[in-house]
Amino acid sequence: MKSMTGFGFSEYRNKKIHLSLNLKSYNNRFLDLYIYLPQFLAPLEARVRDFLSQRIIRGRVELALKVTEFEEDIEVRLDRKSVQAYRRILEELAAEAGITDTIRLSHLLRIEGIIKLDKTLEIDKYWQLLEPLLVEAYNEFEETRNREGESTCKDIESNLSIIKEQRVFIEQAIPELEQFIKSELRSRFEELLGDAVDETRIYSEMAVMLMKSDVNEEIVRLASHLSNFRFTIAKEGAVGKKLDFICQELNREINTIGSKSRLAAVNAAVITVKDAIEKIREQLRNVE
Repeated sequence: MKSMTGFGFSEYRNKKIHLSLNLKSYNNRFLDLYIYLPQFLAPLEARVRDFLSQRIIRGRVELALKVTEFEEDIEVRLDRKSVQAYRRILEELAAEAGITDTIRLSHLLRIEGIIKLDKTLEIDKYWQLLEPLLVEAYNEFEETRNREGESTCKDIESNLSIIKEQRVFIEQAIPELEQFIKSELRSRFEELLGDAVDETRIYSEMAVMLMKSDVNEEIVRLASHLSNFRFTIAKEGAVGKKLDFICQELNREINTIGSKSRLAAVNAAVITVKDAIEKIREQLRNVE
């Protein structure tokens, strides 16, 4: 079992460059990736997204990369066509205005774009630096998710034990529940009819009431869902959604038992089970 909450960090530094990478996630119904790279590394976003989507099933995942370059590889070049075009325009302007001044270098330097600074970018070289950082940060990220997942699993197990105990208690209370129904029904007949009670009628009504109040089927399904839950929680991979569905089924059965019960002790057990199920579902909101 993995938590959807995790954190990982990695960095690389040499004389020319420093890279630091933060990877973190929060709970979410689906996989949402938010990747923040420097603008000049935007071509690498698809590779980063592919790396993460192959390893993470769901959650809001945020990756941020910061790059500090101590020595930039920059190429300075002259836009020769622009120089010639601007020179001709300036000469035409001077002639039109009747100015005889000579066009100077200072005039051309004021024009933006004649001298160009191009950043030398070899994207594959940056990926060679970034990929190991991704792996390192992801490994730490996974460790934190696994640790929190283990803690969550222990809490869920304790609540499963509570549900199991209360299920056994309710099962053992079935004879008492049946006897309560019989006694209550006989008392009502005697109160209404006195000595003219028809035993056949009483037994007939008892059969109907016992059938309506029978919880054996729900008890069996509760046990089956608990077994399925424990089997699923032990599996690897994303199990959060399936476990939440099983919780819904557990809740359905215990609600039915509650609607049929006429014993205060059983009703109290039903409330305890519903509380434990709700606590489990709260934990599952953060399980992948």
